[in-house]
Amino acid sequence: MDIIKHLEDLPNYQAQADEPYMNCRQIEHFKNKLIAWKKLIHSEIEETIQTLKEEEKQTTDILDRASQEHNLSVELRTRDREHKLLKKIDDALMRIEFGNYGYCKETGDEIGVERLDARPISDLCIQAKKIMEKQENRY
Repeated sequence: MDIIKHLEDLPNYQAQADEPYMNCRQIEHFKNKLIAWKKLIHSEIEETIQTLKEEEKQTTDILDRASQEHNLSVELRTRDREHKLLKKIDDALMRIEFGNYGYCKETGDEIGVERLDARPISDLCIQAKKIMEKQENRY
């Protein structure tokens, strides 16, 4: 299952007219979205563990074994990326707890509801992210 695709299936925030930024309703929406994402990743990890247990049986055919090992390698790389993503989700949940979720860690500006809906782990506003990417490209 594609984790990012599933995240896109989660409902986006429906803003009400003249509501303040990062109000209780918005915070609750993003917290629920992050928790749902985290649960999905954990279920994917459990699925991988079950698959690995089932595939423990050694095959005698060299080509089958090579194919099996390649698939395992791809699966483990995916899970490694998801492990890093879990850390970012936990960081975002901590920002919610500390009351600074939705604000750029570099500038203090609002990140924006649309950006957070697309990527709820964002901790930089668009301008700060562009500057960071320019600096990375220089090196």
